[in-house]
Amino acid sequence: MKIITHKACPLCNSNEIVAQFTCNDHFATGEPFDIYKCNECGFVFTQGVPDEKEIGRYYESPEYISHSNTNKGIINRIYHIARSIMLQHKVNLVKKLTMLRNGRLLDYGAGTGYFARAMQHKGWQITAIEKSEQARNHSKENYNFEILPEEAFAQFEPQSYDVITLWHVMEHLQNPDAFWEQAKRILDDSGIMIVAVPNCASYDAENYGKHWAAYDVPRHLWHFTSSTIMRMGEKHGFILERRYPMPLDGFYVSMLSEKYKGAKMPFIKGMWNGFLGWIATCDKCSSGSSIIYVFRKKR
Repeated sequence: MKIITHKACPLCNSNEIVAQFTCNDHFATGEPFDIYKCNECGFVFTQGVPDEKEIGRYYESPEYISHSNTNKGIINRIYHIARSIMLQHKVNLVKKLTMLRNGRLLDYGAGTGYFARAMQHKGWQITAIEKSEQARNHSKENYNFEILPEEAFAQFEPQSYDVITLWHVMEHLQNPDAFWEQAKRILDDSGIMIVAVPNCASYDAENYGKHWAAYDVPRHLWHFTSSTIMRMGEKHGFILERRYPMPLDGFYVSMLSEKYKGAKMPFIKGMWNGFLGWIATCDKCSSGSSIIYVFRKKR
């Protein structure tokens, strides 16, 4: 199996990268993976991950909720409840930020198409892209909703979209630099890109350390903070305009983290820590478990 090892920081190219701790893959294999941090820019990333051709097997399970929509177990059922609540929030956020009634939207990493279908029902022109064949088939068979494979991304015309959304997708991309450049090409000059990612400087990340579920190695390759994702956007000609917390994510992540720790009553303990994280988020957006970032192209 081909392993990707970074000799320098993938964000700033500094050689000052240092191992922080080791996380286990709690979802699929139990394998250990090292988390590294750049002392120059603060970027955090997973070291020694499988390459694009090999990493697919770490997603291959009916339990992987983004690709299968499973509701097995109380934690996954809670995920579905939280997702339903957040769906309307996402739809409203797009409409508020763009002030458009029926714009052109590309949802990249669409999973089974949950958000993309909601925007289509609101009258938007939707394109959805998803790497997982399993998820694309699920969408086609269960909702008759067509999702394009990843290869289609390079074929769109310049300035084809008013909005590009990535809901917990950026952390999975093997080549984020290529993605940002392509996104800049196909996004309208007045358009926005909305990126939601876990926040490794969050209250719950600091609380759980190597057991923090949102490290999710090796599927999550990059672990962002507000400063590092802003720097990544600037690197490719984007400016960070706004950010919003995703307060419900902390509850789900905390419950999973308690489970991974082997705690008794992970649901109750996770809910409590999720509540504490929510309090921290109310005081400071940068403490949130996940954050929504809104980028625009530099003019």
